[in-house]
Amino acid sequence: MSYTYLGAFTGNLVTFATATSLTWTSPILPKLESSEKTPFPKALTSEEASWISALLPLGAVFGPFVFGFLADKIGRKYSLLSCAIPYIVSYPLLAFSKTSVLYYVARFISGLAVGGVFTVIPMYVGEISTDSNRGALGSSMNCFITSGLLFSYIVGPYVSIVLFNLILTVFPVLFLMLFVILGTESPHYYVSKEQHDMARTVLHKLRGYQDHVVDKELLEIQAKIKEEGNGTFLDIFKSRGLIKAFIISVGLLAFQQFSGINAVLFYAQTIFKEAGTSLEPEICSIILGVVQFAASFVTPLVVERLGRKVLLLVSAAGMIISEAVLGTYGYLKDHDHDVSSISFLPILCIILYIITYNVGYGPLPWTIMGELFPSNVKSAASSVSAAICWFLGFLIAKYFKNISDSIGMGPSFWIFSACCVMSVPFCLLYVIETKGKSLQEIQDILNSNENTSGCVYMGTIYEKMERHATDRLGCETKKNESLYTSKGMG
Repeated sequence: MSYTYLGAFTGNLVTFATATSLTWTSPILPKLESSEKTPFPKALTSEEASWISALLPLGAVFGPFVFGFLADKIGRKYSLLSCAIPYIVSYPLLAFSKTSVLYYVARFISGLAVGGVFTVIPMYVGEISTDSNRGALGSSMNCFITSGLLFSYIVGPYVSIVLFNLILTVFPVLFLMLFVILGTESPHYYVSKEQHDMARTVLHKLRGYQDHVVDKELLEIQAKIKEEGNGTFLDIFKSRGLIKAFIISVGLLAFQQFSGINAVLFYAQTIFKEAGTSLEPEICSIILGVVQFAASFVTPLVVERLGRKVLLLVSAAGMIISEAVLGTYGYLKDHDHDVSSISFLPILCIILYIITYNVGYGPLPWTIMGELFPSNVKSAASSVSAAICWFLGFLIAKYFKNISDSIGMGPSFWIFSACCVMSVPFCLLYVIETKGKSLQEIQDILNSNENTSGCVYMGTIYEKMERHATDRLGCETKKNESLYTSKGMG
């Protein structure tokens, strides 16, 4: 079992490198926009800054297809290793480039790896885990993400652009060296390639169980993959259960993006500066990163006890409140109201937002995506889901600043809050609970007649009402029979 955790840990080191690229813009854009600190002939324009931010999620739109394809062809392990290559190319390019065009290229290359990591890691961790620890290991991905985000917030503002990018190059190199040695291939991949002896060896390494236990799990994987066969993305639309799985996956990732997370991560220092908070924007960003890192440990500890849906609903409620209040503050400030007495609100609201985001909508859409699809379509479905997610992220990263400049920071956050409101009925009525269920049980639930959470919930209520009515009728019948007998009328 220790090798299961070791494989998940070393595999997630590339997630740390990925996270540094997500918040790279927060400390770097202010320097590029400064005539004293920029390496360019002149300070970066607002339009150029928006493209540098947006080209990473745009590259991430295509990354899932590249690395999802590799995951099926060369395996989960080697596709993850290949995700490190774009970072090793892009960070030195960012360190020494003197033109915005090369920055565009480098950020797009980084984006390819970002899309690949967010596609392959949930797949890999889901397949090496057991039913009992799959949720915890899947959501632990967020711990590595938040630690990478925090690293950028802490180091980025206080070192030069060249040094910062060279430091960031170290992490994908370190991942390559460690994962080659300590990482294992997924047993599902070996079975799909009919390399059953290799699959058994990997299972022994991952589980450390007795032979008969490993053989039982191997037989289950073989039967499952044989039953599923080889599939394509179009096969999703041949099954009601897979269509539901795809809608759940895309829906959760869409609400994740429309909660405004990329706007907060990419423009953290800018948001704090425009909000007029009493602390320095760099300090606010560091506080934000620390809170985010601490909050990321909550979900792995409680997800197997509380379940996915409860945490998603708690997450949505917290984001609704925090962004509604932040939007109100921004609206009042934009309309020249005196907000000096409540200047602490922006940092307080964004801290609440980050905590609740990391409890649910941060890690769980990726965890659930890794659980919903069978092996034959998992790569294709995950790739398309992730691509849609990152396309929405691109739209937000590219146009958030333009929209907020046009309608104000306050109304922009009201829009994000409204999107979080819409996520509540979707989660409550449509998303299924996967806690403690095997991958096969999840498929059975998706394909069952009552396959929506709302229907199951209403069906349970109906059954209880029907049972109560039956019991009551039975009691009345027995009572009448008793009276009938006592009067000697039997």
